[in-house]
Amino acid sequence: MAITAGDIAKLRASTGAGMMDCKKALEEAGGDMDKAVDILRKKGVMKAAKRADKVAAEGLTHVEAKGDTAVIVEVNSETDFVAKNDNFKKLMAEVTNHLFTVQPKNLDEAMKQPMTGGTGTVEEYFTNVTATIGEKISLRRFEVVKKAAEEAFGAYVHMGGKISVLVVLNGTTDESLAGDVAMHVAAANPKYIRRDQVDTSVLKKEEEIYSEQLKAQGKPEKMIVNILKGKMEKFYSEVCVLEQPYIKDEEKTVQKYLDSRGAGITVTKMYRYELGEGLEKKSCDFAAEVAEQLK
Repeated sequence: MAITAGDIAKLRASTGAGMMDCKKALEEAGGDMDKAVDILRKKGVMKAAKRADKVAAEGLTHVEAKGDTAVIVEVNSETDFVAKNDNFKKLMAEVTNHLFTVQPKNLDEAMKQPMTGGTGTVEEYFTNVTATIGEKISLRRFEVVKKAAEEAFGAYVHMGGKISVLVVLNGTTDESLAGDVAMHVAAANPKYIRRDQVDTSVLKKEEEIYSEQLKAQGKPEKMIVNILKGKMEKFYSEVCVLEQPYIKDEEKTVQKYLDSRGAGITVTKMYRYELGEGLEKKSCDFAAEVAEQLK
């Protein structure tokens, strides 16, 4: 499979690794982007990616709780200018109200429903808004979340809607405490609540990568086994919210902090929406720059 300058640019943008390292990794992976990322990690040359190179969508995220129901939602626009407009904020309020009122199970169901307070479907509503504003406006994702009477919602919005978080705490009705945990989730970006939620394929990949790194450092097999255990414990402390150092008291994990506030308190649900995450900017100029350097 031929490796293009665009492929190299994409890998370089997502990993921060050097141009030639990206080219070699893609060649070794036969053009498979995910395998190339793993190869770069194993070689220890992958750097932190610049988020600006990965985020294409503009718009807003929003979270709101009413009684025993909460909604977290992301609506995208093409430009930040439009997202800052009062009409866009009004749109967010109307969409959030619809989700509270009708409580659709998924995006497909939502788009087919009659828009609350409107004359057509939700899909037609967004089509009309797009035509009026002059750029594409889309409902990307949402969750309608329920809680029990003995639980608490924690809702937190960061940077005016760049990040929104919703958590549910069991064993307490303290919304202030739940809000603090939501703030932690916004800052620390955990992927899971508990370690038993981490997929075995993810664990296997991490163990393989750490093993390759240790072998490359010349560590003996017996030592690798013990070091690997420590590496995996550190991995859990980075990706599982209950095992992360709590941002307001780093001497305690989040779970230990919750324990200090009352017996049996823990996180049962967690949603973190970061605007545009997983979407990529078009990077034609960057690809051209790479192509020029490869000549």
